[in-house]
Amino acid sequence: MRARPQVCQALLFALALQTGVCYGIKWLALSKTPAALALNQTQHCKQLEGLVSAQVQLCRSNLELMHTIVHAAREVMKACRRAFADMRWNCSSIELAPNYLLDLERGTRESAFVYALSAAAISHAIARACTSGDLPGCSCGPVPGEPPGPGNRWGGCADNLSYGLLMGAKFSDAPMKVKKTGSQANKLMRLHNSEVGRQALRASLEMKCKCHGVSGSCSIRTCWKGLQELRDVAADLKTRYLSATKVVHRPMGTRKHLVPKDLDIRPVKDSELVYLQSSPDFCMKNEKVGSHGTQDRQCNKTSHGSDSCDLMCCGRGYNPYTDRVVERCHCKYHWCCYVTCRRCERTVERYVCK
Repeated sequence: MRARPQVCQALLFALALQTGVCYGIKWLALSKTPAALALNQTQHCKQLEGLVSAQVQLCRSNLELMHTIVHAAREVMKACRRAFADMRWNCSSIELAPNYLLDLERGTRESAFVYALSAAAISHAIARACTSGDLPGCSCGPVPGEPPGPGNRWGGCADNLSYGLLMGAKFSDAPMKVKKTGSQANKLMRLHNSEVGRQALRASLEMKCKCHGVSGSCSIRTCWKGLQELRDVAADLKTRYLSATKVVHRPMGTRKHLVPKDLDIRPVKDSELVYLQSSPDFCMKNEKVGSHGTQDRQCNKTSHGSDSCDLMCCGRGYNPYTDRVVERCHCKYHWCCYVTCRRCERTVERYVCK
């Protein structure tokens, strides 16, 4: 008996989804790890959601890292939502980890950003944990070889970026190196974007200094190399997201490579985010394509950017609302040592997409 065309199409669609499954960022489900789980015994590793077997093994052999990695997963959630708060796609689906919608399951521009941010965040968290003394296996970063400049001296405790990159890459890239998960094109894309995230983290390393001297004269400064905050790295990656390059998986020489779809005469740049599949406009709710839609999203009536009511509401219009906000006001400091405030009420206008 011959299968119906609709059944065949459904099977092909399911197969297509299976080849794009994003095992690489399922570890972000660690953000939901209950505080009651101590993570001080190797058997706890099996209780963690979203890990592939290679990550479970890394957990067992590097148990002291797991609190830091759980923290990194939570920071990814916050940084992604903050970076895209003014966009139609506002990264809300990241909170569904490990069971994502198609906006993150497929090789989209949005998944490119999340992979890059996730790789940057885990290395960022580990590098900072070394500095704060939270990890027994590492300490401060090395003292730079070049002189710090006139009036400056190297000191303090540098963020240990090299250790953060090493251990972060081992953990975040492990799922993409499992042989039987996803298509080769998706693996290459995700490994590339993860490396872009780590490159953005390297670029965020800057010299930080503290003044010393009589009466704050700053006659000499102690300096060290420190990373910018993750929100700054996310802002850099958002810029790269906006200029991301669509690629195809094409033979070049004896192997297949990712090359720009419209400019395949040049290789993909190490600094650019890449994606394989175009995204919807995210205007209307459609879970089949991973779109939550923008209905009931708040917009900015006076803005001309992506958060404007025209762009956010996709031309559907918006409804105005007024809210009463009660806040502290007319605060006074009394010697010594307390502050008294009044409670003031004001009206705030909000605009919400239809």
